[in-house]
Amino acid sequence: MSNRSSILIIFTGGTIGMIKKVDSYVPINFNELIKYFPELDNLNYYLEIIGFNPPIDSAEMSPTIWIKIVEIIEKNYTKFDGFVVLHGTDTMAYTASAISFMLQNLNKPVVFTGSQLPIGVHRTDAKENLITSIEIAGSRSFGKANVPEVCIYFENKLMRGNRTHKCSSNEFNAFSSNNYPILAQAGIDINYNQNVISKGALKTLKIHKNIKQNVGVLKLFPGIAKETVSSLLKNDFFDAIILQTYGCGNTIQEKWFIDELVNFNNEGKILINSSQCETGSIVQGRYQTSQILIDLDVISSFDMTFESVITKTMILLGESTNKKIFKKKFLQSFCGEITKIDK
Repeated sequence: MSNRSSILIIFTGGTIGMIKKVDSYVPINFNELIKYFPELDNLNYYLEIIGFNPPIDSAEMSPTIWIKIVEIIEKNYTKFDGFVVLHGTDTMAYTASAISFMLQNLNKPVVFTGSQLPIGVHRTDAKENLITSIEIAGSRSFGKANVPEVCIYFENKLMRGNRTHKCSSNEFNAFSSNNYPILAQAGIDINYNQNVISKGALKTLKIHKNIKQNVGVLKLFPGIAKETVSSLLKNDFFDAIILQTYGCGNTIQEKWFIDELVNFNNEGKILINSSQCETGSIVQGRYQTSQILIDLDVISSFDMTFESVITKTMILLGESTNKKIFKKKFLQSFCGEITKIDK
């Protein structure tokens, strides 16, 4: 019996699966893509590949596709030691965050990667990203996975999936993890930071597929009109609104704005405070301009990324829209997505 790690590659699409034709990039199917990776034949891993047909641009990503990815992993979970998901960069942080919440009690690596340049371009970053992702997904110590969690590998850095944010559209170093240390650094060797990597679960894998999309986002800006706020807060469709506030959670204090929040809150609906800043944490009550949010029982997202906040909200709404139940679960750290937990 072979001791080689077995890896399932899930090709969804994205820039890594494109080639340049004339003046634009166009997607290719998996059979065309794989010929650009002859190095895969020389890796000491057992590899299988499932490709989406047709490939999906990450701008078209949706909860339906998240469920499809999860179902592929669920179906093949006992057959493989790790999984690599090839994905477009634009929404990769959203998908990695969502999958981390959908796969509870995970004890195997699920490594997302992609590229900024298509595989057919001479300076592409696709090959290094894919090959190192496979190595990470197959890396084991004493029979156990070194990184038993959902993560993103990009430009020599391995990051927790639900802690990442796409920070650049034109640099190879396209992703940041501002509020959590990187899990590993790839150079001549791959150096794992075991102190910050999940230990993996001993329980049976649990899948969450119920996703409710009744979520709105209200991003504050100076001069925001009452009509803009009302269009969201008075819309019966929404069960939850994520407030993208200033700094550590500050909001405007005009009476009409507070009245809109009060009315929404009185309907038993959910308000969540998420900062527009990429670094730092929500600290409601530090300034007077956020005290009202405490009075309204607005839920703090602390140092979670926006991608993590919105996907966690959608998944928890799929379980319950009851505010008390939702808040209790939201403030739990399911897979390392949040540092500070409300007492």
